[in-house]
Formats: sequence, structure tokens, C-alpha cells
Amino acid sequence: MARFYSNENFPLPVVEALRVLGHDVLTSLEAGNANAATPDAEVHVFAAAQKRVLMTVNRLHFLRLHRENDGDHAGLCLCTFDPDFSGQAQRIHKCLGEEEDFRGRVLRVYRPG
Repeated sequence: MARFYSNENFPLPVVEALRVLGHDVLTSLEAGNANAATPDAEVHVFAAAQKRVLMTVNRLHFLRLHRENDGDHAGLCLCTFDPDFSGQAQRIHKCLGEEEDFRGRVLRVYRPG
């Protein structure tokens, strides 16, 4: 199972559904980083230092950081917003497959349709 860090804009119901599926998810609130207007670059560094795949719906900014930092991170899970929270958690879970190491990788999970 994966170790995730959810950016503060990431839907909590998806986090909760991923936990039910067995994933270790740390939220920005739990880490003490919520409501602080933390710059994306600092969020990126924090997730990497914690060795957690960063989950966000802020796709463009974090993709830019991925490119600027030559993929030096524990992984990025870039998602579109999807009101089907359970379905989104299932798609993230399926995207991970059996792998455990996501260093430098970008996973893209989009809303169907």
C-alpha cells in the first residue's frame, strides 16, 4: 500500500476511502500545514521529505515543480476534481497497481468521461 500526503485542497472523503483500502494517508491538516497558504514548492519538499506520494488536484503547478526538480520526489498523484469520491479513491488505488516505489513518477488520475 502507498504512503500519501494530501495537499490541503484534496477532498477528505477521498482520503478516508483510501484509508479504508489500506493506504497510509497524511493530510495537510494532520501535519499542521493547513490554512497556512504554504507555497507549492514547500508542500512538494515536505511530501518528499516524508517519503510520501503527494496527492493534489493542483495539477499544473506540481507538474511544473516535478520538471524543475528533475523528478526528485516520492511521487505525485495528480487528479482532476471528481465528486464521486469513492470512485476516485478506487481509480487511485487501481492506478497504483502492485507497485510500492513511486519515486520520481507522476500518476495521473482523471475523472471519467
